Amino acid sequence: MKTLLPKGIFSRFFSALIFAAVAAPAFAAPEALPFDGSRLGLVWVIPFVGILLSIAIMPLAIPLVWHHHFGKVSLAWSLAFLLPFAAFFGAGLTAHELLHTLLLEYIPFIILLLALFTVSGGIYVRGNLHGTPALNTGLLALGTLLASIMGTTGAAMLLIRPIIRANDNRRHNVHVVVFFIFLVGNIGGSLTPLGDPPLFLGFLKGVDFFWTTRTMFLPMLLASGVLLVVFYALDYYFYHHRGEERPARLDPTPDNRLGIEGGINFLLLLGVIASVLLSGFWKPNVGFSIFGIPVELQNVVRDVLLLGITGLSWKMTAARVRAANAYTWEPILEVAKLFVGIFITIIPAIAILRAGSEGALAPLVVMVTGPGGEPNNAMYFWLTGALSSFLDNAPTYLVFFNLAGGDPKVLMTTLSTTLLAISCGAVFMGANTYIGNAPNFMIKAIAEERGIKMPSFFAYMGWSCAILLPLFGLVSWVFFR
Repeated sequence: MKTLLPKGIFSRFFSALIFAAVAAPAFAAPEALPFDGSRLGLVWVIPFVGILLSIAIMPLAIPLVWHHHFGKVSLAWSLAFLLPFAAFFGAGLTAHELLHTLLLEYIPFIILLLALFTVSGGIYVRGNLHGTPALNTGLLALGTLLASIMGTTGAAMLLIRPIIRANDNRRHNVHVVVFFIFLVGNIGGSLTPLGDPPLFLGFLKGVDFFWTTRTMFLPMLLASGVLLVVFYALDYYFYHHRGEERPARLDPTPDNRLGIEGGINFLLLLGVIASVLLSGFWKPNVGFSIFGIPVELQNVVRDVLLLGITGLSWKMTAARVRAANAYTWEPILEVAKLFVGIFITIIPAIAILRAGSEGALAPLVVMVTGPGGEPNNAMYFWLTGALSSFLDNAPTYLVFFNLAGGDPKVLMTTLSTTLLAISCGAVFMGANTYIGNAPNFMIKAIAEERGIKMPSFFAYMGWSCAILLPLFGLVSWVFFR
């Protein structure tokens, strides 16, 4: 077991966060107030844009440098915002904004991802079946449903290896992985805040857990239904009309009975769901202040329960199960380091957006506003989606959530269609490129390790433009016109 956990891998990183949380109050102004974003120019958004562009470009342009130094890149962009902000507006306001972001947004966000990553990584599907069109479509449909329960990352890591094994004797199997990214890695995570990081950020902002389920069900059903039909037709063509019923090469993983190891993690997964639901429905109206930041009891209980479930999963899962899943801490460590930078550098962008027409991003407000002042929901869908395709979809969701006013009660009622457009754009269009959502690159890397020649960055965009853009046009026409 010890070989799977690099020494000090979390302690060094979280010690830095703890130090920031402890040291910041020494500078905090006791009268810290919400900051007026109209005082900020666009220059303050440069660190946020910089870290997102670094995430998008550096893994492709200089992969070795990125792999060894992505944490330093995140730190550099964070300091590029924090130090000038402290110099211009004071250490007190800077410390207040930093603590607010860490305590109420970043830490709950990363704890949920850690719990889902650890629990799903303790479930191993052994055995193999023959990859017929019906079986492949069934596995994609199953993964699409599981993605809303165990997260797109969890469902992808659970099923990508079984579906690759089922098709490893076929000459044409690239399309299987591409559609797996479309469905399991992205669109399948639409129905709960557990499914995809943008939706959990909405939950942390006050969006009801089941608002997501009720409101996104029909768009998700349309998008996934169309994709499953298209996939079955394409896979049927390759299988029956390109001679794959009798493969030319031996199956490297012969068919044998399926089985599940690490089944205790399914119970722990229910615990994760219950913990998140608890924080949504249990409102004891008890809270406390940490250096001026209000923290509610139900959220603290949720995070403690999630950490406890993470520890139980680690202790109760045999080392051989995680080894069979090629489980390491590197993916969650990368997410943790990068997202702390994203959450910090997005502070001025959100403040500017809250200023609305008085802020430096007023032209963006105009683009998503109709002639009568009403929101242009189609533009919210396409702009959120376009940025989610090339930047990370979680911060993109936050940007447009705040652009629409940032009041969850209004967004769930009067502006329900606007919030739906933002949610669909962020979740659905993360599938447009390899960099749109975290699971995309992970799925690609695993497929290439197993010998599948995955499309290049732009070739993959060829697949998404041909298949997804017409589909999203249909979704926009049905729900947001």
